[in-house]
Amino acid sequence: MYSTRTGTFPIGFRRVWSPWQRDLPTLLAWTKQAGFSFIDLGNDADTIGQAVLDAGLKIGSADLPEWQQLLSADHAKRVAAVAKNSAYIAACAALGVRKFFIVMLPENPNLSRKENFNYLVESLNELAHTLDKYDSKLVIEGWPGPGALCCTPETYRAALKACKSKAIGINYDPSHLLRMGIDPIRFLTEFADRVYHVHGKDTEILVENIYEYGTEQPPAFGTPRGFGSMTWRYTIPGHGVFRWNRAFEILVSRGYHGLVSIELEDADFNGSTDGEQSGLLAAAQYLAAC
Repeated sequence: MYSTRTGTFPIGFRRVWSPWQRDLPTLLAWTKQAGFSFIDLGNDADTIGQAVLDAGLKIGSADLPEWQQLLSADHAKRVAAVAKNSAYIAACAALGVRKFFIVMLPENPNLSRKENFNYLVESLNELAHTLDKYDSKLVIEGWPGPGALCCTPETYRAALKACKSKAIGINYDPSHLLRMGIDPIRFLTEFADRVYHVHGKDTEILVENIYEYGTEQPPAFGTPRGFGSMTWRYTIPGHGVFRWNRAFEILVSRGYHGLVSIELEDADFNGSTDGEQSGLLAAAQYLAAC
């Protein structure tokens, strides 16, 4: 089974939208044959999780089913979202799932970030009761979607301070930090104690395009790269600029005992079964050497 050279962190991948990955028996058979030990699931882990376990694999993380409603201005919607997510956590905990994935996207990104942040804190402090009960962790990914919170040092820091439970943590994905111009190694040095899950995804910075187009205006004639923009694109580990070995060294020094999950979003590989399987294997082989 694949694991990193530094830290011996098990390597798996995140299940996505591709037809071959939607075919669960095919996916599970290939995953085990390819040498992966776990899969991250979506918001259906409560219904398909047992099949994953029966195949001899582990579940790395599971997406919570309700995201934006947790950051709704409507108190009743927030309460309902906490209840739905709590029930899902309980059901998944019976299967041994302990990491729950989310992106903090507000229901209304047009509200001020400060107002949406207050809703976030209220909901997460309520959800923490269930997470603590089942010895589980929330792993917040910093995808900078519309109005997203917990995607920059400022908002992660504020959230972790305002949410008293240590169950509220981070899904460390350096690709998002890189595209925003945030130093991912400095970020890890500051927040490693709250990193409970890691995504294996990288970013290539398109330096020539920064010269050609800058960062403030859309291109007049240029075409953005897939899984990216004019000035950056997501890649598999090793095809971007991130220092994976240094990150693993930091994680080891801070006592991380979690997983590294490849999130395949790379225009060089996505789009076909053969391409995606090749991308996952190439990413795993690179990470295993780090």
